[in-house]
Amino acid sequence: MIKLSLPHLAGKEKEYVNQAIDSTWIVPLGPWVDEFEHRLERFLHASDVVALSAGTAAIHLGLVMAGIKPGDEVICQDLTFSASCNPITYLGAKPVFVDSESDTWNMDPTLLETAIRERYAATGRYPAAIIPVHLYGMPADMSRIMAIASRYGIPVVEDAAEALGSTYEDKFCGTFGKYGALSFNGNKIITTSGGGALVCPDKESADRVKFLSTQARENRPYYYHTTIGYNYRLSNVSAAIGCAQAEELAQRVERRRTIHTIYTKLLAGNDAIRVHSEPSGKFKSNFWLSTILLDPQKTGITPDELRIALLERNIETRLIWRPMHMQPVFENCPFYGNGTGEDIFARGLCLPSGSSLTDGEVHEVADTILEIIRNR
Repeated sequence: MIKLSLPHLAGKEKEYVNQAIDSTWIVPLGPWVDEFEHRLERFLHASDVVALSAGTAAIHLGLVMAGIKPGDEVICQDLTFSASCNPITYLGAKPVFVDSESDTWNMDPTLLETAIRERYAATGRYPAAIIPVHLYGMPADMSRIMAIASRYGIPVVEDAAEALGSTYEDKFCGTFGKYGALSFNGNKIITTSGGGALVCPDKESADRVKFLSTQARENRPYYYHTTIGYNYRLSNVSAAIGCAQAEELAQRVERRRTIHTIYTKLLAGNDAIRVHSEPSGKFKSNFWLSTILLDPQKTGITPDELRIALLERNIETRLIWRPMHMQPVFENCPFYGNGTGEDIFARGLCLPSGSSLTDGEVHEVADTILEIIRNR
């Protein structure tokens, strides 16, 4: 079976985990957590990074740090995984969804500004935060998004869960906003089994995030709490895995970019298939997942039919995220759309993209797609 995106072991995971176990630091803090944070800071050229238990936890704490409170509205990209917006509801706030633009599949800056103005007209308040997403590793148009956010004084919490190693204008995704969330789930560029991190603007903010992520226990000889905290710190054992993975991070990004290049070349001859690619040189995607858009009228097949046909041939693919405004749980939330996200969902498919794939396996996926379409 050719899988969508398997963990790719670097070689030292067992060694580092054994060291963590031998040290008896089998808790959600410790020297491997500190080291993992430092390695991420060096890679991202970031001031401070806090390792957490999940990317969702990172978004949650980013919103807490941004001051989100019950009754606030928070703008979120519509075409995304639900973890991008679920934390908004944890805080009693309300999501406002903004559609994508077709070049990057990410938040449309023009619709973003429309949403900000119309929410102000409707409520008398500006939205309290903006959550852009770098979908499948493709950077959002951060210069325009940040300019709009600055114009209205709205903090940005980046969802860079899928974009570790991606850059926009030579700056790493996750380092544009006031806070940036990363994910190390098992299918990501690197993994800690499960985990995440929050990129913070300074040490004071990072210390506050660490405090909140360890149940907000005050520095007293007894347990004393003046605010609500969370059990969100990354385990030292998981961080040991992350340190081994981080040693190969640059190579993992380059391998996924190479896989995308192979798909692009092999599928270029079929005008009914478009491999989603960078719109210009200022966008550099890690291509966490390589994705395609089909023209069903020309291919005679829908993405789901192609997914099933590939699965029957032992190739795992995945449909594009279903937009949030189409999810029953968010059906009553405001949505500012242009139909782009719905079109991408209707025509898109994610291809196997794990960095452990061989060139032969990538060729097999592309050849099988073309064969299935030819035989329709």
